[in-house]
Amino acid sequence: MNWAVYEALLTGVNKYSTAFGRLWLSLVFIFRILVYLLTVGRVWGDEQRDFDCDTHQPGCTNVCYDHYFPVSHARLWALQLILVTCPSLLVVMHVAYREDRERKRREKLGENCSQLYLDTGKKRGGLWWTYLLSLIIKASIDSVFLYIFHRLYENYVLPRLVKCNITPCPNVVHCYISKPTEKNLLSIFMLSTTALCILLNIVEVIYLVGKKCTKHVATPRVKEVGVRSIETTSGSEASSFLRSGRTVFNGTNCKPPVIKITASVEDETETLAYP
Repeated sequence: MNWAVYEALLTGVNKYSTAFGRLWLSLVFIFRILVYLLTVGRVWGDEQRDFDCDTHQPGCTNVCYDHYFPVSHARLWALQLILVTCPSLLVVMHVAYREDRERKRREKLGENCSQLYLDTGKKRGGLWWTYLLSLIIKASIDSVFLYIFHRLYENYVLPRLVKCNITPCPNVVHCYISKPTEKNLLSIFMLSTTALCILLNIVEVIYLVGKKCTKHVATPRVKEVGVRSIETTSGSEASSFLRSGRTVFNGTNCKPPVIKITASVEDETETLAYP
C-alpha cells in the first residue's frame, strides 16, 4: 500500500481547511498513519503464527483463531484510514471543478472576462456544503469503525488466554494470544486518536455552522444601516450623485446590462435613462 499517494493528495486540503481541519489532518498523518506504518506490522504480523493452542487436532487452531479474530486489527485499521481520508478529496475535487469552469470561461470569453468566483478555494455556496458534508462523513466512518471494534472485540481488549470448544476441537482447548499487552496498548492508542478525530470533526462542524448563522444574522443589520444612511442623504447630495452619470452593473457577465442614471438640469426633474 502506497500511503505517499494519499499524503500527496491530502496535502492540498490544508489550503481549504480551517484550523480545526489542519489539526485533524496532522493528527491523522502523524498519530494514525505513521504509527500504523511503523508499529502495526510488527505487532500483528505474527498473530496467527503465534496463536498457540494446547492441542494437535488438525484444524482446531485455525477454527479457534478465526472465531476470536474474525477480522484482523491491522486490516480493519487500513480500511478505516483509507475510507476516512477519502471525503477530504471531495473538497479538492470541488475546487478543481471550479477552476476548470473558470478556465473554460476565459477560453470562451477572453482573459479580461469577469470571474465566476472571487476565490475558487473560498468556502462559499456549494463548496461550503461539500466541506461540511466531508466532515460529517469522516466522523460517521470513524464512529462506525469504533462500533465494529466494540462488537468484534468486547471492550476493545484482548485476553491472554481464550477457551475454545468449537468443532473439530475434541474438548475445551486453551489458546494463547501472542503479545496481548502490546496489542492492547496499541489498540487503545489507535482508538483514542480515532475518538479525538471524531471530536475535532464535531467541533469544526459546530464552528462552521455557528459562523454561518452569525453571518446571516449580521447581514440584515448591515443592510438596514445602509438603507438608513441613504435615506438621510440630503437632496443636493443625491442630485449631485445622479448628475454624475454613474453606472450600475452586474459584474458576473463580461458584457453586463448597464443602467445609467442621469438627471435633467433644465427643469430640475430627475429621470432615468435605460439603454
